[in-house]
Amino acid sequence: MGDPAGIGPEIIAKSWAVRNLHSLPPFALIGDVAAVAQVWTGPIERVESLDAASTVFDRALPVLSVAEGGAVTPGTPDTHGARAALRALEHGIDLTRSGVARGLVTGPVSKAQLYGIGFNQPGQTEFVAERCGIAADAAVMMLAGPSLRVVPITAHVPLAEVSSLLSIELIVAKGRATAMGLMQDFGLVAPRLAFAGFNPHAGESGTIGREEIDLLQPAIAQLRAEGIDATGPFAADTLFHATARTGYDAVLCCYHDQALVPIKTLHFDEGVNITLGLPIVRTSPDHGTAFDIAGQDRAHPGAMIAAIAMAGQAADRRIGI
Repeated sequence: MGDPAGIGPEIIAKSWAVRNLHSLPPFALIGDVAAVAQVWTGPIERVESLDAASTVFDRALPVLSVAEGGAVTPGTPDTHGARAALRALEHGIDLTRSGVARGLVTGPVSKAQLYGIGFNQPGQTEFVAERCGIAADAAVMMLAGPSLRVVPITAHVPLAEVSSLLSIELIVAKGRATAMGLMQDFGLVAPRLAFAGFNPHAGESGTIGREEIDLLQPAIAQLRAEGIDATGPFAADTLFHATARTGYDAVLCCYHDQALVPIKTLHFDEGVNITLGLPIVRTSPDHGTAFDIAGQDRAHPGAMIAAIAMAGQAADRRIGI
């Protein structure tokens, strides 16, 4: 569900409403029935299990209720909502790890509210990885749209700290996990990875910084030695136009905005956050809680629809369908 005061309940319900148009796999909302009923007038049915959800999916949005007990005001986040979001996330992880569910799609949350109740991870990606027993470096946050896939090597950290956090080992680990994820979850036999330079013009042979020479080039060489098709580092300002995008399957970027600006510019309403390197399938819409429009019937469900569809496709590939 994500934060119940955000647009998560609305976009999940709207996704159910167009399930046949987009050939979505059966799904259930984990969270609070009341949070959905406040923002949507369509059919809702409380269920006790995912087996029950499958039986009602054709006639109503199934809601596996695990996070009730407090009033929800759309657009007004609070600690109750944060606790509800966290309980729903934990239950979703448990169902997916146990194999009861084939994939986990997480709604948008408020990190500020989660931090207020003691949440100590940078985001949901890191939390899911920890619960799955996966090291942070081995889990990769990929943002994927119809014409672009990007991976931030560092994510939710201050820009001033990025250079000191980059290392050959980190870059290689992210490259390996990205290549494996593209094979496992996207069905690519020989994925092509491109790396964006850290500095303007990819450092201009060291005259505008040495991160490319000291970190990126050795890491790319190591990946190539392991048989991974890795190229770069390339100047980031020429890496995302239409012709350039035909030359790779994913771009690994040094920092958050270097990756997320192009994907959100190209695919704001259909971008999906998929976590590679996990033993489970996990996706999420590539946008936030949008508290400013919550409860106003203005939220576009495109990214949630894409996240549900991608989770189903990745789950099918993992079982060889």
